[in-house]
Amino acid sequence: MRELWEIFVSFFKMSAVTFGGGYAMLPILQREIVEGKKWMSEERIIDYYAVSQGLPGIIAINVAIFIGKERKGIPGGIAGALGIVGPCLFIITFIAAFLSNFQDNPIVRNAFAGIAVCVSALILNSVIGLWKKGVVDKTGMVVFAIVFIGMMFTGLSPIVLIVASAIFGILSRKLAGGVVK
Repeated sequence: MRELWEIFVSFFKMSAVTFGGGYAMLPILQREIVEGKKWMSEERIIDYYAVSQGLPGIIAINVAIFIGKERKGIPGGIAGALGIVGPCLFIITFIAAFLSNFQDNPIVRNAFAGIAVCVSALILNSVIGLWKKGVVDKTGMVVFAIVFIGMMFTGLSPIVLIVASAIFGILSRKLAGGVVK
């Protein structure tokens, strides 16, 4: 029961200070889960992010469920999900109750402008980290280029690109006789 509470509190704290969604949460998640708690490796966290992108729902919740489930089974997954959702429910409920007072307040507008810049830096940090872990060879660079072009210049669904990339990765490694380590 103590570890379930620890899972809940860890994700609650992360969610309470993360603005900008799952990608902005990645550096905080790595610090808390990988470096602080040592619950799993950075590679495992990135794998959970990759899978969560292809699943329906919010990336942060999906990742919290995966990590919680790995730690303590289904109750751990539930604790992780509730931890991530908790602060959002409180904040959204508070803002909704006083929305008309908030939206025109210059302090709030300026705060959100500052938060937007911070979130951009957090997301860039996540992108650089994902790049270092994901694009490790020429094959990875080719997949990156194809997916980037596919996203920028076509209407292809990200799910199609993720599934196609997974199939390409399996086939190219199988033909080459190796695996990415």
